[in-house]
Amino acid sequence: MNREDDILLQRTWHHSRFQNIDRLVSLKEKKGLKISLAFPTLNEELTIGKEILVIRTELMDRYPLVDEIAVIDSSSKDNTRRVAERFGARIFTSKTILSKYGSYRGKGENLWKSLYALEGDIIVWVDADISNIAPKFVYGLIGPLLEDDKIGYVKAFYERPLRSSGGISPSGGGRVTEILVRPVFSLFYPELARLVQPLSGEYAGRRSLLERLPFSMGYGVELGHLIDILYLAGTAALAQVDLDLRIHRNQNTAALGKMAYGILNTFLSRGEKYGVLKMMRKLGDRHISLETAGEDHRVIKTEIPLIERPPMIEIPEYREKFHRGTEV
Repeated sequence: MNREDDILLQRTWHHSRFQNIDRLVSLKEKKGLKISLAFPTLNEELTIGKEILVIRTELMDRYPLVDEIAVIDSSSKDNTRRVAERFGARIFTSKTILSKYGSYRGKGENLWKSLYALEGDIIVWVDADISNIAPKFVYGLIGPLLEDDKIGYVKAFYERPLRSSGGISPSGGGRVTEILVRPVFSLFYPELARLVQPLSGEYAGRRSLLERLPFSMGYGVELGHLIDILYLAGTAALAQVDLDLRIHRNQNTAALGKMAYGILNTFLSRGEKYGVLKMMRKLGDRHISLETAGEDHRVIKTEIPLIERPPMIEIPEYREKFHRGTEV
């Protein structure tokens, strides 16, 4: 495994480096690549239309950088799919993709199934709740992959203002990263601690790498990817791009606790898988939180199972569709 701790800092750029979109289109065409953008969604009718419109107008109609835009939806109860279709996205309901393998709740499920549904050699994933969407959220992630064939996975980072009753604070929002993930990475994987926002929801990768990764169905999908890539390809395959500012919904402390539980569970499973640590006892299977009402404290147990999909390359239907042969 590559132990050049600072290699990620050498592959850290501002999105403005890639703002010459004509050049990116030329690189894409020269290399014969197809690029797909997917939004994993669940009840995002308020923001998904604008996101699709902005990216489609600028990076499909004006510049032919992105070849397809799709929504992979977790059976939204609102008008997400209808709005997305009206603005020109391809619509997939997650549970209908590779339906013989069943369906799970979680963003990771949508990401995993998008590998089968989409056609691109490069896959870009962007969260569907961004209020200040702009073309840089996509071309900034694509740029490093087109410039450098050695790079396989690009993470976004940005300022994340924290909304509160007093307005918007200029910093904050990366709370789980700074309290949990960066300390864990500092202890076990200092190479990855150089990632500014390892849990960011915007990233892009080459199909040839993504299809070899298992996907956690829950909160740990991003962390799992990074650790697996470290062992599969080293830090040389990673890059990160500064997108300046991202405004989105912030979660409350209780929700962040559940997120941290899922992420830590994924980390521990990776630690055992790669021989970094050994669990001496069975872990608890519920997240435990306390709800306080006056002098009373109520225990709330929430099941957050550690479920993972195998690398997509192991699915026969995928190998047939993308001509990967019969051997994994």
